[in-house]
Amino acid sequence: MSATDPYDLIVIGAGMAGAAAAEKCARAGWRVAIVDDLPYGGTCALRGCDPKKILRRGAEIIDAANLLTGKGIDPAGLRIDWPALSAHMHGFTDPVPTNMETNLGRHGVDTLHGTARFTGPDRLDIDGTTYQFRHTLIATGARPRPLDFPGADHLIDSTAFLYLEQLPPRILFVGGGFISFEFAHIAARAGTKTVIVDHGPRPLRGFDPDLVELLVTRSHSAGIDFHRNTEIIAVHPTSDGYEVTLDDHGRQTTITTDLVVHGAGREPELTRLDLDTADIAHGPHGVHVAEHLQSSTNPRVYAAGDAADTPGAPLTPVAVFEGKVAASNMLKAATITPDYTGIATAVFTIPELTRVGLLETDARDAGIDLDVRYTDTSGWYSNYRIGETTAAAKILIDRNTDTIVGAHMLGPEYGELINICALAIKLGLTTRQLKSMTAAYPTVGSDLGSML
Repeated sequence: MSATDPYDLIVIGAGMAGAAAAEKCARAGWRVAIVDDLPYGGTCALRGCDPKKILRRGAEIIDAANLLTGKGIDPAGLRIDWPALSAHMHGFTDPVPTNMETNLGRHGVDTLHGTARFTGPDRLDIDGTTYQFRHTLIATGARPRPLDFPGADHLIDSTAFLYLEQLPPRILFVGGGFISFEFAHIAARAGTKTVIVDHGPRPLRGFDPDLVELLVTRSHSAGIDFHRNTEIIAVHPTSDGYEVTLDDHGRQTTITTDLVVHGAGREPELTRLDLDTADIAHGPHGVHVAEHLQSSTNPRVYAAGDAADTPGAPLTPVAVFEGKVAASNMLKAATITPDYTGIATAVFTIPELTRVGLLETDARDAGIDLDVRYTDTSGWYSNYRIGETTAAAKILIDRNTDTIVGAHMLGPEYGELINICALAIKLGLTTRQLKSMTAAYPTVGSDLGSML
């Protein structure tokens, strides 16, 4: 086959979604290429969930020791050696690009590097070379949302935070979402004075408000200063850091800090693709696609993950299965739609905040005959054992079917426990069936029956 022949598929974006689709189509015998202008691996493996959780492990150790102060553990002298912890993180992230590229090549995928942009409905330019395709998958992920206050260019993004060689004494995080809370919990346990500034009345708006307030209180106890209903007016560099001007209900104040981190949301990364040239409709939430992930205006084009305007949450597992669904639809000329039922998510603070299914307000608005089973689990054995004093669960049951329609948990290891609720929602298991399970004891998993 000539190098000038059209590819059956060109994937734009070498993250987890793009790699999964490329490999699936190559295994089916298609001629496939994948391209990225960044190292292969994508946000999750290189700049997000995976490295973040390695750094969190250091914070977990500090927090665990502090919780058992006076209960047999003396944490005096215990500290995070940030350069050494960072080196441990690099031990995971550094091999990812080469390993992913090698694996894709092993399956017959041509691995390209450069900036891709459309020059027609079936053509891409990649750094001056034209490539033709029968299908393309846009899986370019997301980027930090632009901020428009004076001095916004002084902020660093989450990627730069992960790769800091040292943590400064003071950090201010802008925004009340995943990034700010997770990184603030890490930095606070490393001894940094941390501040979160959120413009809204409640942070982490996709999570149960009662549990969010418990987390905010727990965050305060960890040394995190939280400002809600507060706008950033400006960021000015000073001789020893930055002066951040805030507006709190019309009252201006200033905070001096060493570093300001952008944690105020992300948007689809579509800016360099020249989508209009290829008649690819798009908007602020990504490429406009049908339910089966095909472009609404260019049938050659599919999109998945953060780059696609779908009902799916901006989570790596969602992006991966969207990539696989898109690949199946291209291979079979099918219209399979992704199933978003029972997808769990977690904010990996310490302890973690988790969710699957509906929020309580959404369930009531849907007219569900709701049984809300709220339990303060802070005094339960699983939490007493480790000294944690903040933990709770709220499980929403449809009385008519005895099935879980939503589960919300704040507590140690609840990121694992929520997965059982996700499986129950996916399979339609009743609470009676769940309670019939005899779990290994004592484990956090064995607590579920009592929560129900």
